[in-house]
Amino acid sequence: MLIVVRHGRTAANASGLLLGRRLDPPLDPLGERQADALAPAVASARRVVASPLLRARQTAERLGLPVSVDERWAEIDYGRLDGTPMAEVPPETWARWREDADWAPEEGESLRALGARIRPACEDLLEEAESHDVVVVSHVSPIKAAVAWALGVGDEVAWRMFTAPASVTRIAVRDGRPSLHGYNDTSHLSGA
Repeated sequence: MLIVVRHGRTAANASGLLLGRRLDPPLDPLGERQADALAPAVASARRVVASPLLRARQTAERLGLPVSVDERWAEIDYGRLDGTPMAEVPPETWARWREDADWAPEEGESLRALGARIRPACEDLLEEAESHDVVVVSHVSPIKAAVAWALGVGDEVAWRMFTAPASVTRIAVRDGRPSLHGYNDTSHLSGA
């Protein structure tokens, strides 16, 4: 099973900022509690792969398993929009982004480019995930891209999903093929 986990909350997440690759804030106190609550939910795993960004690495380190870093699991690059309050992004920018998976913010990354880097990252874990559980700690957009990969659909599906902080997505592997078994599970966070 490939268990893809979103990192715990940061102050920037709580403030409604677009948080990509350029800002690298730590977990806030709630995010730390969320990361601690993840550990029992992924206890069956043998190892953890994490995005290189601090919030993902901090979450991964709290799971009590060996951690390796894979740059491909970093959040989408929002370019010059990174750190912008979501409410301040012009409506025409959101519309353009939703209409065209190849569109990217200035100096940023498109959904299609993100999907092109996440699919091989998923494929590289496929054989291992078929024999035992592997956790990947990542971010909103890469998790959505991993779900698109598992479902065999286009990258534009990302606009139809929500991924909560410290949520768990489970992708089973059988006969070398992925199958989505659970998405955006937050049941482990009830006490956090």
